[in-house]
Amino acid sequence: MSKEKIRYYESFSDDFFQVGENYKLSDNYKWIKNGVGFKFLSALTYSLAIIFSNIYCRLFLHVKIVGAKNLRRQKGGFFLYGNHTQPIGDVFNPALVCFPKRIYTVVGVANMHLPVIGKILPYLGALPIPDTLSGMKMFNSAVEERIKTGHPVIIYPEAHLWEYYTHIRPFSDTSFKYPVNLDVPVFCMTTTYQKRKFGNKPKITIYVDGPFDICDGSKKQRTSNLCEAVQTQMNERAKNSNCEYIHYIKK
Repeated sequence: MSKEKIRYYESFSDDFFQVGENYKLSDNYKWIKNGVGFKFLSALTYSLAIIFSNIYCRLFLHVKIVGAKNLRRQKGGFFLYGNHTQPIGDVFNPALVCFPKRIYTVVGVANMHLPVIGKILPYLGALPIPDTLSGMKMFNSAVEERIKTGHPVIIYPEAHLWEYYTHIRPFSDTSFKYPVNLDVPVFCMTTTYQKRKFGNKPKITIYVDGPFDICDGSKKQRTSNLCEAVQTQMNERAKNSNCEYIHYIKK
């Protein structure tokens, strides 16, 4: 294994794709833009993204999706949680998983400053997480609005991108408050990696599971149980990975 295929980490919160620090949203940032011009460009950009997804994800990342039919049965909005292992694929794979529904994705603010793709993320439905109370109020309202209008909201609870990582990193139940408060279905998509007959990079199989039925107990208990159920299922699916393109070693 070459040195380029080994990465060392100290904790699961290490970030291998830092694009900068101290990025903040502008005080007048709007999570939902209703202007005619923005809506037109957003619809056009998203349509092109679907075409790009089919070419890039299926032909270059060799993506296969298992269980997506479970999502197509959902008439309303829902939350979809996934492991964060592809810098570009994690932007476009969920669009394929949820097609024909249009997705909206919770992202870190730093992603909005990535070269090229950072500029188009708002048109693709990015919902950047703010760092102010007033911003968080508007962010929460935007998430609720997208769900109530029948759209999937994508969340990567691991937060940090670990490219080609084949296990599930521990994550908190913070983001699971949303489906509990809004009383909507929860699904998960687990990205796994398998050997290919030809080529060095593995192929990808994405498993879609859910909905998870956690309806008993207080909101706090349901939030915790939902998080545990999703993480357990993702850990089980992660066992389907049978190769490591990048090997992660704890310092």
